Amino acid sequence: MKLRDSQWQKLEPLLIGKQGDPGAKGRDNRLFIDAVLWIIDSKSIWRNLPAEFGKWNTTYMRFRRWNECDIWRQLEQDLYDDALLKSMFHEIVAYGDQQTGRIKQRLARRAKKLVYNSSLGKGDAAGKRSFGVDESTSHWVGLVMRGIAL
Repeated sequence: MKLRDSQWQKLEPLLIGKQGDPGAKGRDNRLFIDAVLWIIDSKSIWRNLPAEFGKWNTTYMRFRRWNECDIWRQLEQDLYDDALLKSMFHEIVAYGDQQTGRIKQRLARRAKKLVYNSSLGKGDAAGKRSFGVDESTSHWVGLVMRGIAL
C-alpha cells in the first residue's frame, strides 16, 4: 500500500514538519507515511522495515510521537473527501490504538512489579526510572501542533 500522487497532494498540506512550520522538519513526510503504510499492510514488526524507508527505529519513534499526540486521528478526520485515503488512515489509527494499549499494559506490569518488589523490601536498587506516555519525547510534537516555536 503506497500513496498515489493525487492522494499525496491532498495529504501534504495537512502534515506537520513541512517548510514554514515551527520546530523540527520532517525529512520526507511521504516516505514516512509510506513506511507506516508498509508496516500496516505487511503486518510486520518495525525491525523488518525495508532499508529504503530509512532507519526502522527512527521511523518507529516518529510514528509513536505522532500517535501519542493523536496526529493520526486528526488526519483521518481531515480526510473526509477521499474514502480510500480515509480508510488507510483509519487502519493507522487502529494500529496506533493497539500500540498504545500494549504500552499501557507494559507500564501497568512494571508498576505492579515495583509495588511487589518494594513490599519484599527490594526497592528500586537499580535506579530505574519508569516512563509514562506523557513523559515521552513527543512533547515537541505537541508544541508544534499548538504553533509554539521551539
